Amino acid sequence: MDYRQKAVLVTGGTGSFGNFVVRRLLNAGVREVRVLSRDEKKQYDMRVFYQGRKDLTFVIGDIRNREVVDEAMQGIDIVFHAAALKQVPTCEQHPMEAVRTNVLGAENLVECAVRQRVETFVMISTDKAVKPVNVMGMTKALQERIVLKGNLSRANKGTRLCCVRYGNVLRSRGSVVPFFRRQLALGQTLTITDERMTRFLLTLNEAIDLVLYAAEHTQGGEIFVRKALAAKVTDIAQVLAAEAGQPFAYKVIGILPGEKLHEILVSEEELVRGRDYGDYYAVQPWWSTDRYQEIEAEFASGDHLTGTDEVQRMIALADQEFEIMEMADGEFAKF
Repeated sequence: MDYRQKAVLVTGGTGSFGNFVVRRLLNAGVREVRVLSRDEKKQYDMRVFYQGRKDLTFVIGDIRNREVVDEAMQGIDIVFHAAALKQVPTCEQHPMEAVRTNVLGAENLVECAVRQRVETFVMISTDKAVKPVNVMGMTKALQERIVLKGNLSRANKGTRLCCVRYGNVLRSRGSVVPFFRRQLALGQTLTITDERMTRFLLTLNEAIDLVLYAAEHTQGGEIFVRKALAAKVTDIAQVLAAEAGQPFAYKVIGILPGEKLHEILVSEEELVRGRDYGDYYAVQPWWSTDRYQEIEAEFASGDHLTGTDEVQRMIALADQEFEIMEMADGEFAKF
């Protein structure tokens, strides 16, 4: 896709994903990247880092506010929707707040995108939306349905809406790598909720590759997934302990409320509508009557495990990506 004539809105554009996708879009020569987020400080940091570039603009506001969303959407060709309440414990404690952002906020965005005839709308979803067992996953599952249903709206005059799913991204905020590194730096014993737990391994650039692939290839209504290896959380902890030059030791604290043992990105129910596109899977719309069955089994982290050597390589790659971004503790401004 040629982004040189495109204006792109990134909701939640000051988060980990947003920071990376903004850089990728600017490097691609996009006509305008517009960031919509609630965080004044992080927007300021981005302005300082990019030194007032004319092709990067900002809107302060919340996707819960339809007037703000409507303003932010003016003249936009492509939307990457990453704004969300995504911390599982927070959503468990405040379920209606999760509904207001993840469900009602998404509805605002979809309605504005359709009304303003945006070309393409890509929503960033999560493994937790598959067979959801927590509030965060339940709201994201509803968000998927709301976004995909936008394709069937009578008001839709050509907007293509789709979703992408991925699990926890290495080095992103709230992921296990910075959590373990913090414990090791403080001299604390690593805490693992369950020794059987597994997680997919994905870098932020791979997540962005998935989103850009979806934007270019969607016909409207698909859920795109990037194929990825996975690892046991104990193996991730072992690699990080070795990196810190400390003995590998941990204590098991028990599964947290709403936590899953394994990540699932394509469910058993979705296999009949699954297409295999090499590096990617695509689940076709639920309203499609075509049957493919190109994916043989549920795509779950417990079935795609790799060893510590690959874990070490992936963490090193994620570290290198963040160094290129020149981020320090998630902040851009360097004084």
